[in-house]
Parts: sequence; C-alpha cells; structure tokens
Amino acid sequence: MATAFLSLFAIVGIAFYGLPYFFDFWEQDFGWTRARITSGNALAKLIVAPLFGFIAGWLIDRYGPRRLMLIGSVFMGVALIGLGFTGGSLLLFYMFYFFNALGYVFGGPLPCQVLISRWFDKNRGKAMGIAYLGIGAGGTLVPQLATKLESGLGWNMALACLGLLVILVSMPLAFFIKESKKKEETTEKKAAPVSVPIKNILTNPNFYLLGFGSMCAIGVVGGVGQHLKLYLRDIHFSQEQAADIMSLVLMMSLIGRVLMGWLADLFSRKHVMILIYLMVASAIPLLLLPDFPGRIYIFAVIYGIGLGGDYMIIPLMAGDLFGIRALGRTMGIILVADGIAESMLPMLVGATHDATGSYLLGFTVLICVALTGALIISFLPKKAPNVYLK
Repeated sequence: MATAFLSLFAIVGIAFYGLPYFFDFWEQDFGWTRARITSGNALAKLIVAPLFGFIAGWLIDRYGPRRLMLIGSVFMGVALIGLGFTGGSLLLFYMFYFFNALGYVFGGPLPCQVLISRWFDKNRGKAMGIAYLGIGAGGTLVPQLATKLESGLGWNMALACLGLLVILVSMPLAFFIKESKKKEETTEKKAAPVSVPIKNILTNPNFYLLGFGSMCAIGVVGGVGQHLKLYLRDIHFSQEQAADIMSLVLMMSLIGRVLMGWLADLFSRKHVMILIYLMVASAIPLLLLPDFPGRIYIFAVIYGIGLGGDYMIIPLMAGDLFGIRALGRTMGIILVADGIAESMLPMLVGATHDATGSYLLGFTVLICVALTGALIISFLPKKAPNVYLK
C-alpha cells in the first residue's frame, strides 16, 4: 500500500496535477492558444492509450505490476524534465508529452489498482482509498512547491526539479517490493475462483456502461483540472492565490478518497459512484455564477471531495463486476477509453475559450457530460451477476 501511495503521489499527484500549473507560463512565453496547450496531453493519450493501455494491462496480469511501475517512473520523470526545456518547439513538446502518457499508463493508477486489489479483499475499498491519498497529498503539495521553485529558479528549472522528484519518490519502494505469488493466488482464489475470458467481458453490457460512464467522469475532471489555473488567472488571482486554490482542491480530495472508500465498503458501489458524479456536476456551476464571497472556496471543497472518489471508485466497480483475475485487462481497456476522454474534453474546452473568450460554453458542456455519466451508471446492477464470471 505504501508503494502504491508513493507511486500515485509522484506520478499522478505531482506530475499529472502539477503540469497545469505551468500552462499560463506557456501561454505567456510561447504565445500558444489554450487548445494548443492542452493538445499535448490529448495527442499523446490518443496515441499511447490505444497502443499501450491493453498491453500494459496484459503485462500486469501476467508478470505483476512491479516492472511497469519502475518503467513508468523513469518515463514520467524524463517527461517533466524535458517539458521544462522545449523552448517553444512543438516537436519536443509533443515528444515529451508522449513520454508523459507512457509514464502515466505504466506507472500510474493501473498497476497501483491491481497491486491493491491483489492484496486486499474484504476491505479493498478502504485500502484503495488510503493508497489514493497519495494523489491528494502530491497534488496538494505540488502547487506550493512549484510556486516557490518558479519564483527562485524560473518555471523551466522548477518543472525539471519536479521531474527529478518524481523519480526519487516513486522508484525506491517499487524497486524493492516483492510480489508474493502465494498471497496473490490466495486472494485471487477467494475473490475470483474462475478465470474470466476477455471475450466474456467484451460481450458483457455492464462493461460498456462502466466504460462510457467512467469516460464521462474522467473527461469532466480533466476538463476542469487542466483549465483551473488558467481560469483563476483570468479572474485575476495571483500565482500564490491560484496555487492555494489548487492545493485546496487536492486537499479536499484526501477527504473524498477516504470518505468514498469507506462508503463503498458500506453501501452499493453503484450508488456511491452516482453520488460522486453528481457532486462534480454540482460544483462546476459555481465557476459560472457571478462572484460572491467564498465562491471559489465552496467550489474547491465540493469539487475536491468528488474528485477524490472519482478515480478510485472505477476499479472497485470493475472488480465487483468482472473479478480480480481480469482486473488488469479490464482496467487496461477502460483506462484507454478514459484517457481519450480525459485528453479530448480539455482541448474542447480550450477551443471554445479561444473562440468565445469565455469558459461559459465549455463548462456548460462539462456539466452536461457529468450528468450523462451519472445516468449511464444508474443502469449498472448493484451486484455482479454470477453468469458474467463463468
């Protein structure tokens, strides 16, 4: 669990949530539009997710998550270091975002989800929630750290320092962790006594409901998260004030991860998933309302709690529906779809802002997508029919 915590702390918390902090510097120094700034993540995910998502899941199911976590750490660290020194070159920008996407697929949520699911059965929701605290902890720290590094070294060196930090934090425990086959086999035997052919999953309607529902949710949080710093700067927040709001969002996600993990062990995970989606959908309108005291802070609290449960609940639902034996393959495919949504919606929001000069249309689209995701998830069963595991 500590290995998963530190990997998520570095690769998702620092790298994924840290990069948007630098978007306004790219806009100022390179004169890039917001669609172009978010296109790096979009194009990289569109290439990497379909080509490597299922392969990564298959490799994890066959060989365990350790090796891929080590590879992912190196890719992500190199990506951040390289993005600090592109000099406005689009070729280098896209190349290092390609490394960024590889690092996320190989070292991010997918191997950590499988690692936790193999070692925990009854209290899997709590264990997943604790491990996912790493994302909130890293995401809370990185805006404050980036602000101090940028003010002292410039944004280029600040980004390079974060890349080095990713490697130093995520590699050591992943290198030394031992994958106990006996423990894995015991857990799998109890949790999924029958091996699940991939064709059974692909012909299961619940797989597509979970896939499309999670695409909606991940796309929405990506759309908000990648534009939050730019939005805050538009409404004249200073670098320090924007960093504080970004840290508050991720700090509240710490509460959300524990709370939603606890609820997922007590109640139907389907209903917890719908609750999470509705919280995210209800927070975004606050960004569109006329300003009033505490508006952005109320948004940060509600959105942060919803964000905390968003990524965590998906593998819990997948494990319930398809069993632990097939979790790597199942989540490998779902994360491909989620990666596409998470990359395309921010670029769409950026394009609407470039065209209209406002986030009104883009954020309205995100609200509709979040509500659509909640509706899709409502069609999932409360419990997995046994026929799907045969």
